[in-house]
Amino acid sequence: MNKRVQTVLLACVLCVAGIAAAQAQLTVDITKGNSSPIPIAIVPFSGEGLAVDVAQVVEGDLARSGRFAPLARAAQPQQPTQASQIDWPQWKLVKTDYLAIGRIRADGAGYVIEVELHNVLSGERVLGVSVNATGSGLRLSAHRIADLLYEKLIGVPGAFATRIAYVAVEGPVAARHWRLVVADSDGENPVTIVDSKQPLMSPSWSPDGTQLAYVSFEGRVSSVFVQSIQTGVRDRVSGRAGINGAPAWAPDGRRMALALSQPDGNVDVFVLDLETKALLRVTDDPAIDTEPCFSADGQSLYFTSDRAGRPQIYQIRLAPGERAKRLTFEGSYNARPRLSPDGKMLAVVTQDQGAYRIARVDIATGQSLVLTTGRLDESPTFAPNGQTVIYSARERGRGVLATVAIDSGVVTRITLASGDIRDPAWSPRL
Repeated sequence: MNKRVQTVLLACVLCVAGIAAAQAQLTVDITKGNSSPIPIAIVPFSGEGLAVDVAQVVEGDLARSGRFAPLARAAQPQQPTQASQIDWPQWKLVKTDYLAIGRIRADGAGYVIEVELHNVLSGERVLGVSVNATGSGLRLSAHRIADLLYEKLIGVPGAFATRIAYVAVEGPVAARHWRLVVADSDGENPVTIVDSKQPLMSPSWSPDGTQLAYVSFEGRVSSVFVQSIQTGVRDRVSGRAGINGAPAWAPDGRRMALALSQPDGNVDVFVLDLETKALLRVTDDPAIDTEPCFSADGQSLYFTSDRAGRPQIYQIRLAPGERAKRLTFEGSYNARPRLSPDGKMLAVVTQDQGAYRIARVDIATGQSLVLTTGRLDESPTFAPNGQTVIYSARERGRGVLATVAIDSGVVTRITLASGDIRDPAWSPRL
């Protein structure tokens, strides 16, 4: 293995090994909001003896998006559950643009949640929905309601009824355990998918959201595994000598792009057929080619390469004889591309004013816009609605996750009570 590849591998290991002990529960806080959020009130829904305050979950989702300013319950002039009970003059006095009311009733072994959204100024009902829920699925149904309200008022689907994966480490240095965790988008219901004594990194969701690919250093060598979220069954899909890293699913779910090292130690990009295990070499260059991701049509790859002297983003079609085309020219460092759901943008790590930050790159024009202001921001991934990017950052000497809205710059911080978390990945819409 040559010196450059050893450096890449060592950096990957240290990046994960530096994570401190982590508690299970995430805390999500807005650190930079929208200057003109939509005033809205989410009145407590009627329903007795429920384990989840559905309206509170909906309110929390909308508040964390940064697009809304929910009215505190203590400031609500009344708490109607039917349209006929709404006293419109009172709501106009508290300067609320929209009012959501709801009712929850038992239905067999589950529940039906009925929600109405009203325009306070006009008195018009602008949305009426009915959502079924199981007893254990009330939070998920609440997230789905928040998605519907978000879409009605913002014009794009919400992404609250989704999940995030991230890496955390717990225990003292001599007995450290790396954990791959899956949680709801608001940090609730965390579940450890993998618990290992060796580093875990680079989680990547399958297109249907049922599996995670990730890199594990168990046995002190890197391997790529694919694991079922529901059953825990896993398969080592790449355990070749040298580096096995940076897994990224194809849109069809049948192929995976990987960064693999060759006998001479050089790292190139390959595509693995997950059924036949056939391996297609995509790049063959003396430079380090890594961090691939598929295009929206699955016919080409974006990847990071230092073939121009510094890391930049390239694209190459998956056809014989194709040559890579450089996409990024703004700045001396652009790496770790991840595609937006509409296939028009890439989220990348860029060097900006001496710091590493997250930027969005327009694929058609190559123009970039820096989105974050941290010193060491990395590992960006788009939300499935394309409106937000989740990434890892350093804050007061510890690792946190953060999200940034691509148009408004709304920022949230996602932290643990103690310790570090990083390597986030946002699931597709479930």
